Amino acid sequence: MTALRPVSTVEALAAALRERVLSGDIEPGSTLPEQELSARYGVARPTVREALALLVHEGLLRRERNRSAHVPRLTPADLADLMYVRGPLEELMAGALNGRRVPSAEAAFARLAALPSEAPWAAVVAGHMALHEALVAAVGSPRLVRLYGSLAAETRLGLVGLRHAYAERHELAAEHRELLRVIAEGTPEAARRAVRDHLRWRDR
Repeated sequence: MTALRPVSTVEALAAALRERVLSGDIEPGSTLPEQELSARYGVARPTVREALALLVHEGLLRRERNRSAHVPRLTPADLADLMYVRGPLEELMAGALNGRRVPSAEAAFARLAALPSEAPWAAVVAGHMALHEALVAAVGSPRLVRLYGSLAAETRLGLVGLRHAYAERHELAAEHRELLRVIAEGTPEAARRAVRDHLRWRDR
């Protein structure tokens, strides 16, 4: 028998806010005043404070002393710098996995491709991240996993901005299908090139 872990009010509120942030419902630069969230969700302010702290810890929100938490706004320079660091890590991954199929990544792809068109963008972000994280984990390098994980929050925030670039969700699935194919069947250089092409952010 598998025991189900009860979800606390704090966790439930954090999950609701996380989905809103990653779906773009709460836009970059927006503040999240505790009093407004308390009234909207019918919970006490200490509960709101704990939920916000969880999202700050994840990197999805930022908070300065005596100010409301807010959603970070990633500038084009921020995104370029993110890709400057993330790109070499994913190229290492592609080279290391070249010639291999990764069942965990293929399973993550299947879940991403199966998302209905009306699914919240937060679900797309989660599916996208799960696929890339599965590929990185398959390399078998704990340090690569840690380095890649340190970029996760900004990567997720960056993906929020792509929701309008992929009006047709099947295009995102097709990109990942091709990425997995080239990693498994292409040459090492083709695999690295496929990663570079995939990581070029679309025009917003």
